[in-house]
Amino acid sequence: MNIQNAQQVVDNWINEHGVRYFNELTNMAQLTEEVGEVARIIARRYGEQSEKDSDKDKDLGEELADVLFVLLCLANQTGVDLQDAFDKRMDKKGKRDHDRHHNNKKLK
Repeated sequence: MNIQNAQQVVDNWINEHGVRYFNELTNMAQLTEEVGEVARIIARRYGEQSEKDSDKDKDLGEELADVLFVLLCLANQTGVDLQDAFDKRMDKKGKRDHDRHHNNKKLK
């Protein structure tokens, strides 16, 4: 599935199950909340904080999918074609950063 398809799947779901999109500010707050859940898992599972028993059953993939869902909602409701934006960004990064990371002594 490409990003355009994913945006359409989310739009179909919203129209069928969600009644309507939450407004942009609400979705921005939700995106922040979902990113926080991802951060909590990573900080405790891969970082130096200890993982609480209540966090051990959290699925990182599901939480990342929640972030993606809300991100796709925001793109849909603001008229952003994420496939086009992503393709342009990757092209720009490919040109701008072609040798940058290979020449970074910190990464060796």
